[in-house]
Amino acid sequence: MRGLSRGMPSLERPRIMTVAVLALGAHPTPAGTEIQLQRDEQKLRSYYAEAPEDISLDDVDLNRIPSHVSLIMDGNGRWAKSRGMARSEGHVAGVDSLREAVTTSVRLGVDVLSAYAFSTENWRRPQEEVNLLMHLFATTLVNELPLFYQENVRLRFLGDIESLPKETYEVFRYGLDETAHHDGMTFALAVNYGSRAELVRAARLVAEDVAKGTLSLDDLSPDDISDRLYTQGLPDPELLIRTSGELRLSNYLLWQLAYTEMYVTDVLWPDFTRWEYLRAIRSFQHRGRRFGGVVES
Repeated sequence: MRGLSRGMPSLERPRIMTVAVLALGAHPTPAGTEIQLQRDEQKLRSYYAEAPEDISLDDVDLNRIPSHVSLIMDGNGRWAKSRGMARSEGHVAGVDSLREAVTTSVRLGVDVLSAYAFSTENWRRPQEEVNLLMHLFATTLVNELPLFYQENVRLRFLGDIESLPKETYEVFRYGLDETAHHDGMTFALAVNYGSRAELVRAARLVAEDVAKGTLSLDDLSPDDISDRLYTQGLPDPELLIRTSGELRLSNYLLWQLAYTEMYVTDVLWPDFTRWEYLRAIRSFQHRGRRFGGVVES
């Protein structure tokens, strides 16, 4: 396996724990690219052995796995509080769930997995918690790179990562460069992301191109907006999973989720496993997706 020391930014603080992180921004997949990944049936069957009573791999159609699954990972703080722990312990515990979600997505043959890790509103949290999250993001990516090498996962970032602390930003850039050549699943983590800010940014880019004469307002289309979002080149999510029972989007992918199926579970993020993921897939496959039209019975 490739060494991790070559060109890797140094981290001054002690390692806290491994965490798998990523977000969308650089190295976009070219627009119009058809993404279809091959799954390893043997690994998949082994991964989903010893099923609980209410769900098994046979309950889903492996030919209808959503191409893009997105996660709103909620409930770390409540999980910790219910156990008499500090909020920071909930964030650390959530790392294992994210790592399992990445592995599960690869095993199922999902093309794109995106996850909401840190919003533009999260800067309002206590400074100590923000500092922990920033360092956790950096140490996680460094420690989880072997997983991305092994599974051929490509990293992307959603959000204004250039405004992150220097240590975190440099490690993110390193992760992007290290996985830019991978052609397996894309793992996109939204960090310092807010959908309203993203749409304002897209509007500014449109205005700039109109002013330069490279874009006509008369010819403006939805694709022109999509091409100026952080998710440029990626398919819109087909399935959004939100944990902890909250029924809101929290300023996440407001444009991209226009026709996305939503699955909300009361399970808190640190307790989210491959089996809850499979329950979400089963629910998704039992729905009729009409996109504003009519499905003939």
